[in-house]
Amino acid sequence: MPDLFIRPADARDVAAITRIYAHAVRHGTASFEIEPPDEAEMARRQDALLAGGYPFLVAALGGEVVGYAYAGPYRARPAYRWTVEDSVYIAPQAQGQGIGRALLDLLIIEAEARGFRQMIAVIGDSTQTASIALHQAAGFRRVGTFEAVGFKLGRWLDSVLMQRPLGKGAATARDRD
Repeated sequence: MPDLFIRPADARDVAAITRIYAHAVRHGTASFEIEPPDEAEMARRQDALLAGGYPFLVAALGGEVVGYAYAGPYRARPAYRWTVEDSVYIAPQAQGQGIGRALLDLLIIEAEARGFRQMIAVIGDSTQTASIALHQAAGFRRVGTFEAVGFKLGRWLDSVLMQRPLGKGAATARDRD
């Protein structure tokens, strides 16, 4: 995809990110949110991730942001500080073109460069076969499924858990080897 450009996200991207995420919240099961957050909330979330040193990327085609991905804290407790959870969202008109894979591949590189050791994918709904396949292709393995833990769009939804080591993963005993 020659005109695909991936770069770090910044404040100018919040409107596009908000639109992409709003569509996913309203029409899909990737997110268990029911009401899409507004631009102010999405800006707050982006700022918190960037201030925390987490990677946040956008993909643009022809200058238009058509997808984004970020890694954020998996859990808040200190022992989890080297584990991140990834999120990847692609605008409907840009799905199926390899943009998600390009974003996830670079997100993995960026997370490794920051010293993170594990990446977790929490995939909303076990029928999200494209997301599961994307993560498998990027080196994730399925580690479990929480069954019927969310209710959205009139049905119960599973959460599929996938995991991938980053850098040295758990191969060393210290957190910053």
